Amino acid sequence: MFEICFLGTSASAPSIERGLSATVVMYRDQRFLIDCGEGTQRQLLRSGLGFRKLDKILLTHGHLDHILGLGGLVSTFSRWESIPSISIYGGQWALQRVEDLMKVVLRGGEVDIEIRFIAINAGVIWRGEGMTISAFPVSHRGPGCYGFLFQEESRRPFLAEEAERLGVPRGPERRLLVQGQAITLADGRVITPDQVLGEETAGVKLVHVGDAGRTDNLVEICRDADALIIEATYSSREADMAARFGHLTAAQAAELAAAANVKHLFLVHISRRYSEWEILREARAIFENTIVPRDLEQYRITKGQVERVEVREAEAYVP
Repeated sequence: MFEICFLGTSASAPSIERGLSATVVMYRDQRFLIDCGEGTQRQLLRSGLGFRKLDKILLTHGHLDHILGLGGLVSTFSRWESIPSISIYGGQWALQRVEDLMKVVLRGGEVDIEIRFIAINAGVIWRGEGMTISAFPVSHRGPGCYGFLFQEESRRPFLAEEAERLGVPRGPERRLLVQGQAITLADGRVITPDQVLGEETAGVKLVHVGDAGRTDNLVEICRDADALIIEATYSSREADMAARFGHLTAAQAAELAAAANVKHLFLVHISRRYSEWEILREARAIFENTIVPRDLEQYRITKGQVERVEVREAEAYVP
C-alpha cells in the first residue's frame, strides 16, 4: 500500500488554487518527496505531513519550477529540524542546477546539513523492506529526465485457517513459515511453507512521470500499474503548443493509461489556462478512472483500488 499527497499540481507558475510541482509518496515508515517547486515547505506544513523523515528527494528533471523550493527547504531543515542529511536523486543536469542553488544556500557556513547528490540512471535506485524504486528515462526538454516506478514486492498470503487445521501454533512458528522456512511441530510433523501460503500475488505498482513530451516509450513501464501520476499541461485544442514545448495533453495521458491497462490515472502539472473540469472531461472521455487532484489532497493506493484520505488541513503537524 502507498499513500500519496499532492502538494503542488500547477504547471510552470503557481496559480491561486495550485502550487508548483511536488508530491509526497509514503510507504510504511518511509517518505519520498518527488520534485520540490517553490513554496513546497509551506505546503508540507499545510498538508499536516510536516518535515519528519523527509530525507529522500527524487527529481524528475532540472527545470526551475521543479527544484526552486529546495533552497528554502534545506535552509529550514538545517536550522529548525533534526534532519542531519538529505539524499537528492536525479539526472546529472538536474543535480548540477541544484548544486548551483545550494552554493547560495550553504554560503558562509551558516547551514549545517549533509547533502548527498546521487546521480541516477535507468534501473533500481532505492531498495527497502518490501519495496523498490526504479528510475526510467522520459522524453522532455533537456537531458536526464526521469520517471519513477514504486513497486511493492509480490507476496504469498498466509492461510490462517489452514494453519489452524494443521495445528500450527500462533507465534514464531508462523513467522518462520511466512519467511519461507519449514518447521517441525511438537508431534514430529514437518510443515512446509507451501502448506500454509497461498498463491503469489503481485504487489502494488505506482508510476510517477513528471513532464513528458511523448508516451509511446512509457507504455510498458506503466503496464498494469495500480496508479499512474502524469502531467496533463494542455488540452487537445492546444496540442500543437504541447508538442512544441515537450508536454502532454489530457487526451494523450488518458490514451497512455488505456493502452497500458492502468487502473487509475492522476493528472497533474495543469496549466493555469484550464479549469480542472476541462482537463477531467477530456481525459474521462478516453479513460474513465481519471482524477485531477487538488493541492493537499491525499490518496491511499492498494491493489486495484484508490481511496481518498480525508485529512483536515494541518491537523497532524506538530512544530
